[in-house]
Amino acid sequence: MALEAEFTVEPFREGAPGPHVEAALVAARDAGFDPDFGPLGTTIRGDDRVILDALDAVLRAAIANGATRVAVQLTRVD
Repeated sequence: MALEAEFTVEPFREGAPGPHVEAALVAARDAGFDPDFGPLGTTIRGDDRVILDALDAVLRAAIANGATRVAVQLTRVD
């Protein structure tokens, strides 16, 4: 099954993403995704197993680098 995952990493910092956001992006890229990064969230799409594994890495990276909140929305797209 295919999923779309959108995640928002907080706190927001004006001007440039903080290290907590950058770490989440790196984790998504390391999982093989080309994240669609926007001002209010980041989206990745793919096979459910790959998405769920990637989200584990994204969440861990964000929290380890100072995130105070990570919101995730999953949508089944198949």
